Amino acid sequence: MDIFRTPDERFSNLSGYDYAPNYVEVGDLRLHHLDEGEGQPVLCFHGEPSWSYLYRHMLDDLVRAGHRVVCPDLVGFGRSDKPTDHAWYSYERHVETVTAHLDQIDLEDVTVVVQDWGGPIGLRWAVEHSDQVGRLVVMNTGLFSGRVSRGFQAWRDFVERTPDLPIGRILQGATATDLSPEVIAAYEAPFPNQASKAGAQTFPLLVPMSAEDVGAAEMRAVGEALSTWDKPALVAFSDSDPVFPYPASGEQFIAQLPTVSQQVCIEGAAHFLQEDRGPQIVEAMLLAFGSPGA
Repeated sequence: MDIFRTPDERFSNLSGYDYAPNYVEVGDLRLHHLDEGEGQPVLCFHGEPSWSYLYRHMLDDLVRAGHRVVCPDLVGFGRSDKPTDHAWYSYERHVETVTAHLDQIDLEDVTVVVQDWGGPIGLRWAVEHSDQVGRLVVMNTGLFSGRVSRGFQAWRDFVERTPDLPIGRILQGATATDLSPEVIAAYEAPFPNQASKAGAQTFPLLVPMSAEDVGAAEMRAVGEALSTWDKPALVAFSDSDPVFPYPASGEQFIAQLPTVSQQVCIEGAAHFLQEDRGPQIVEAMLLAFGSPGA
């Protein structure tokens, strides 16, 4: 298996990202995560084509509130290793590698935060490790079982006809915030060439487009598990996401989760709401769950 490892110097002096890297080995892969603060852990799953950098506007506020924050980079993203063969990537492979990654980290009574592809992966990890999970935060995501929005179909079509994804332009196009050149460069840092983008290029093509497609049955099973979820949860969707439009996308999770009766609208945010309104999301989490030890 050919693996691309982004040179460490690509991550030097990134805007707003002064955090120490942490690595574990999973087979032939070196996988990265952030691990900051102490206290009740918050586990943050990123999506496509972002990485742990996306959570920097939430991380410090959560640490100040008394939390430990863990942000893994999925295989193919961030400071984690990147297989260059598109065929290597699948929903099952992502679930297996992140599970093996997190098995090497002490996580108990954790708040699981998911967005985008972090939803199908992170929610599956949560229901399969429910003894380690205390709370869920579900944001701008879905469990793909054969029906997709027009916004997603347009995104998928773009990826299919674009062999070398412009990562920075994609992030700018999916945020309400005017990103500085330094921030755009930070999002692009893990991906210096086309080979390094195999994971990003593949993710949209893994979304099941019919109920019979690979992955659809597994995601339906996650939804069924959520229907018996008996722990606190927060559903927070932004008001300006064409891929997961408000309020319909969040209502699907309200219908599934017995412990949630309404969703929080994150105003002034697009698809990557962590980038646009990170502190507002933290406020909603603290209001829903309280501060650790309170």
